[in-house]
Amino acid sequence: MTKATCAAHLGRNAGRTAVLAGLMLAALAPPSAAQTYPSQNITVLVAFAAGGIADVVARFVGQKLSERLGQSVVIENRGGAGGNLAAKAVSIAAADGYTILATTSALAVNETASKNKGFSTDDLSTVALVAMSPDVLAVHPGNPAKDLREFVANGKRKSFTYGSPGVGTGPHIGAEYFFREVAKVDAVHVPFTGGAPAVAAAIGNHVDAIVLVLPTVTPQITQGALRGLGLASATRNAAVPDVPTYAEMGFGFVSGSWVGFFVPKNTPEPVIAKLNAEINEIMKTAEAQQKLKAIGFDPIIKPYAEAARDFANDVATWSKMTRAVGLAAE
Repeated sequence: MTKATCAAHLGRNAGRTAVLAGLMLAALAPPSAAQTYPSQNITVLVAFAAGGIADVVARFVGQKLSERLGQSVVIENRGGAGGNLAAKAVSIAAADGYTILATTSALAVNETASKNKGFSTDDLSTVALVAMSPDVLAVHPGNPAKDLREFVANGKRKSFTYGSPGVGTGPHIGAEYFFREVAKVDAVHVPFTGGAPAVAAAIGNHVDAIVLVLPTVTPQITQGALRGLGLASATRNAAVPDVPTYAEMGFGFVSGSWVGFFVPKNTPEPVIAKLNAEINEIMKTAEAQQKLKAIGFDPIIKPYAEAARDFANDVATWSKMTRAVGLAAE
């Protein structure tokens, strides 16, 4: 064997040895966090108080997620600052999938309507938007208007009051945009500290109307304590099938809220994909479909990349409406 042939042979052997060594090291290397996820308890920070729409959905999903993943899912309500308190906490948490934010469209609304939040939506990654519900305009049964078209016609002759769960909330901004830009009526906003006080005021006939996310007022509408005049959606809702949509009344306007899950930016993509897939499987179950539709939600089942695009579009839509009604925080 010549020196050149011998050198080539040795080179090939060295190459094979290097490859084998690499394979052995890879086999001995510990699995990545994404491969072993989850290996400990998961905490879900709910951006609003117990009993609200985000809490109801988060607790249901959390229970089912725990069953599917074999790890405890701890629900922690961390309300405050219109949902910003929990969102900020998650934005600065470890990007490992063990701290998840459960929130509503308030996250998209606040990007423009709230300042000095200490975080941006760019600091979060979308896992899933799981349920969507429209805003509903409801009145006391004694109100002379029998539908939204008649209510608006009456509003053109005389100003009226309407309640919402607070200044700068989704229902407030959506209602302001509808009344000012679409219906062209003079409406006086009466802010409340939440949905329950607004509902109580409407039942007591202290305001002419309220605008809330449907699940907040579904029982009062179905029981006849309030009359729903219109849903700000393209289609009717199974929870209140007799309430027409704004579109049916001649108003092309859509507004409402979703409930979704987010994790810190830079969370490994395989972890996000796994959470999204598990949550989607939960949403497909008959139990989830029935539970959510009964209170006024339409379940959503989408890949995380599509959910992220929907969220980005929602941020842009709310920004447009917020600026149009003069509620931007700049």
